[in-house]
Amino acid sequence: MQQAPREHLAAGLLDDEQFRHACTNRDMGTVFRLLNHRGFSTRLIAELAGITQGRLYDYMNGRRRVEKLAIFEQIADGFRIPGHMLGLATRPWEPRVHTAKGMSPPQVADDDDLAAMTTFRDADRASGGGRLYAAVVRHLSNTVARRLVDANNEPQVFAAAGAFAEMAGWMAHDSGRDELAERHFARALTLAQAAGDSLLSANIAASSSHLALQRGDPAGAAHWAHIGLDAVSRGPSAPSLTARLHAMKARAAAVADQPATASRALDRAHHDLGKQQTAAHPWVSPFDMASLASETALAMRDMGKYDDAVKHAEQAIQLCEKGRARSLALSRITLVTAHAYRADMDAVVQFGRDLLCTDPSLSSVRVANHMADLRRRLVEYQSYLPMRDFLAHLDDFARTRSLLLADLMPPRGEGSPT
Repeated sequence: MQQAPREHLAAGLLDDEQFRHACTNRDMGTVFRLLNHRGFSTRLIAELAGITQGRLYDYMNGRRRVEKLAIFEQIADGFRIPGHMLGLATRPWEPRVHTAKGMSPPQVADDDDLAAMTTFRDADRASGGGRLYAAVVRHLSNTVARRLVDANNEPQVFAAAGAFAEMAGWMAHDSGRDELAERHFARALTLAQAAGDSLLSANIAASSSHLALQRGDPAGAAHWAHIGLDAVSRGPSAPSLTARLHAMKARAAAVADQPATASRALDRAHHDLGKQQTAAHPWVSPFDMASLASETALAMRDMGKYDDAVKHAEQAIQLCEKGRARSLALSRITLVTAHAYRADMDAVVQFGRDLLCTDPSLSSVRVANHMADLRRRLVEYQSYLPMRDFLAHLDDFARTRSLLLADLMPPRGEGSPT
C-alpha cells in the first residue's frame, strides 16, 4: 500500500463523517482503521500514537479502548487532528484566531489609507510584489503604525494596520520569502482581532491557507480555511470571501486525495460567488470569477482531472483583466502543466510559447519558481524535437528573468520549498 504523506492526513479526513463521529466518541479503533485505509501503515500508526503494534491491533479489533489522556494527545499531535475533535484543549500546533461573537467589521476607513491600498493593489497586479515589499512596509511603519499609539485612535486604525501587514505578507510571498510572509500574516491577524474585524480576520485566514498550501502543508491549509469560514460567519454577508475560503478548502482536500470533499467545496464556492455581492469591505481582497477559475483549475489538476483543469485554466486566462500580469502568468503555467499531465506535448509547446511573452517587468519570484518547476517536469520529454526547442527558449527566458530578479531572490533555505 502506498504510504500517504503524514502532513496530508487532517486535510483529507476533517470532513469525513465517519472519522468525525469516531473522534467525537473517542473510538480510536475506528480512527486507526480509517488511518490505515488512508495509506498509513500499522507500523507508522503505532509509532505516531506511541504504542506497540500489538496494542494497536487490540484497539483496531475492538479488544481494548484507548483510555489514557497522553495517548489521545499523542494521536492528535502525531496525525494533526484538531484537539476539539478528541475533546482536548487546542493543540500547540493549531492555528488560532479569536472570533468573539461581538466581532463586526469597522466600516469606516481613512481615505488616504484606502487610496494607498488601491495604489499598491493595482501595482501588485500589474508588476508583482517583489519590488513593492519595501514600499508597503515603509508605508505601514511611517504612516499607519504611528497612529496606533494615539490615545484617540479608532478601531479602524488597527484594521488598516492589519490590512497593510497582510499585504506585506503577500509581497514577501511573491518575493519567495515565505517564512517572512507567515510572520506578517500572524501580525496582521493580531491587528484584525484588535480591530474586532471578523471579515478581515477571515480574509487573513484565507491568505494563511494559501501560504500553508504553497509550503506543502495541506492540513494547515484546511485548518485555516475552517477558521476563516467560522470567522466570516460572525460578520456581515460576504459571498466573495466565503467563496474564496471554500476554494481554499477545496484545494487542500484535492491535495489530500479527498475528491468528494474538494468537489463539494468547489460547488459551494461557485454558488457563493454567484450570489448578489454586498458592498465591498474596504480591506477584503477582491475574489472574482477569474480567481475562482484559477483555483478550480489547480484543484482539478491535483485531483487528476486534467481535462477539467485545462478547461478552467483556459477560462481563467480569458477572464484575466488587463493589468493582471501575475495572474495571467500563473494561469498559463497551470494550463501548460495540465497539458503535460495529459502527455499532450504539442499543446505544451503551443501554449508554452505564451509563457515566453510574460512581461519582463513582472517582479515575481513566485512565478519564476513555478516556471522552474514546469521546466523540471518537461525535461523528460526533451527527446521530442519541438519540446527540445521550446525548452531551449524557456532556458533563455529563465536566464533573463534570473538576472532581472537577482536582487529579489531569497538566500538559500529561506524561500519556498521546491
